[in-house]
Amino acid sequence: MEKFSAFRDPGTGIQPFLRPIPPSGSEALASILSPIGYAFGAVKTVLLLGLALVYFVLVEGVCLVFYPVRPLHRAITHLFTAFLSRLALLLVGLYWVPVDVVARKRGRNAPKNESWSPAAGDVIVSNWASWVEILWLAFRFKPAFILPVVDTLDIPSPTEKSVPLSRTPGRRTGTGSAAISSPSRAPMQRIPIRGFRRVGLLRMLASTAHLPLVAGSTSAKPESLEEIRSQSDRPVVVFPEGTTSNGRALLRFADVFGNVKLPVMKYKVFVMCVRYDPPTAFAPTLSHSIPSRFANPISHVFKLASSLAPLTLSIRLLSPSESPSSGSFLLSEFLTGGTYSDELAECCAALMSQIGRFKRVGLGWEDKAAFLNMYKGKR
Repeated sequence: MEKFSAFRDPGTGIQPFLRPIPPSGSEALASILSPIGYAFGAVKTVLLLGLALVYFVLVEGVCLVFYPVRPLHRAITHLFTAFLSRLALLLVGLYWVPVDVVARKRGRNAPKNESWSPAAGDVIVSNWASWVEILWLAFRFKPAFILPVVDTLDIPSPTEKSVPLSRTPGRRTGTGSAAISSPSRAPMQRIPIRGFRRVGLLRMLASTAHLPLVAGSTSAKPESLEEIRSQSDRPVVVFPEGTTSNGRALLRFADVFGNVKLPVMKYKVFVMCVRYDPPTAFAPTLSHSIPSRFANPISHVFKLASSLAPLTLSIRLLSPSESPSSGSFLLSEFLTGGTYSDELAECCAALMSQIGRFKRVGLGWEDKAAFLNMYKGKR
C-alpha cells in the first residue's frame, strides 16, 4: 500500500512489514470454496487450542513432579513437547517440512554433509517471520526461548525526508523495485538491547510479531545472553531481528551478542534460516508480521488452518564447519571494512543471507515500531 511506502527499504525496494498478498486470479473459485475451508479451520483451531491446553497441563504442570531429577524431567518434557509441537504443525497443514544442511562454499572445498546437534549452552541463530518456526524448533530441539528487553518503545512517527537510510545492506540497482519513487525517512535511531528474558513456549508463540519487551514491565530483571546461556540445560534460540518480518528479507540485526570475539570458542553457534513460499488464492502466507488485536496469533492460526491447499516452507541449516564457532572461520570474509558494534551479529546476518538467498534491508525493529504506530492509526 502506497500509504506505507515510507517503510520501503530504499536499497532493495522491499517492504518487509506488510502482509504478502496472493497474485490476482482464482479468487472466484477460492471464494466459492471458502465456507468449506472456514469449517475445517474452525475445527482445527479448536483442536489446536486443546493441544495448547494439554501442553500447559502436562509440560508446565504435571511434569514438575520430575523436576528434582533434572535428566528425567528434561527427557519427559522434551518427549511431550516434540509430540505436541509436531501434531500442531500437522493440524495447521504442514505435513512435511524439508530440512537441508547446506554449505556456503561450493566445489572441492565444500565440507561433507554434517548433522546438527546443538547441546546445552549452545546458541541457535535464526531469522523470524512466524510462530511456525518456533513450533518447529520446539519439535526438533526443545530449546530455551528468550525475548529481548529494551528501555522504551516510545519511537516518534517517521517524517518524510529526502535523505536515504545511512546504511542499506541491499544493493542499489536503480531499476525494478529498487527504483520505486517513494518518500524516504531519516535513519531510525538504534535503541540498545538491555538484556533478555526467558519465556516458555506458549509465551513465545504469543509474542510473535510483537516488539521487544520493555524494561520495568515486570519485576524480573533482564539477564545477559551469556548469563542465560551458561545456566541453560538446553540450546538457546536467538532471533537477532528482535521481531518478525514478512519473510521477504532480513531485517537489520540488533546488537544482541555484544563484544564476542570470533571465532566463538566458549560455545557453538548454529545458524539457520526459514523460507516461506509466497501466498496463493488457496494458501495464505505463513509469515506473521502484524500482531492480532486479540489473542495473538489465533486469527493467523485460523487462516492457516482454513487453507485448502498444503502449506510449504523450507528450513536451511548452515553446516557447523562453516559457523562462526568453527576453527576454520575467517572473519575477513565477512567484515570487509568499517567498524561493527556486534561482529557476531553481522557475520550471522551475512551467513543467513547467503544460505537463504535473502536480501538484507536497513530497517530494524525500531522501524517496525514506527510502522505499527502508523498502521494502528490508519486502522
